Amino acid sequence: MNQQDHPHIEYLDHPADVMFRVYGDTVEEVFEYAALAMFGAMINTDTVEPITTLDIDLAAEDCEDLLYDFLSELLYLFEVEEIVFGRFVVERIRHRCEEYHIKAHASGEKIDHERHKFGIGVKAVTFHDMAIEKTDCGWMAQVIVDT
Repeated sequence: MNQQDHPHIEYLDHPADVMFRVYGDTVEEVFEYAALAMFGAMINTDTVEPITTLDIDLAAEDCEDLLYDFLSELLYLFEVEEIVFGRFVVERIRHRCEEYHIKAHASGEKIDHERHKFGIGVKAVTFHDMAIEKTDCGWMAQVIVDT
């Protein structure tokens, strides 16, 4: 599914970068949709085959830092390992010992420039206007990525 039409992802107008909000029933879903939205800004993730799965295990002081670290790790793997991701599974996010921990999996494949047509290039995740909130209907996260 094209992320522009995804029911849990909303791209917002921003003068210079890409801004999106994602919605989910759980905080884990919000992290999955945030990753999908970030990669969806760069590429149609429907063209990505889940050939390789990498494990992500991170800890941070708060939930916003954890989301920042999670998306930054995925972007790092994209740039260094040249893997484009299209599927994300967050097994759990736990708050323990004054830290938030995430255990997740990202699936994708090596970049194939014949099949993977890139539009926007994401340079970095930012903390600017980042938010994660519990709502009456579940969870919402807002992220701006530098392009």
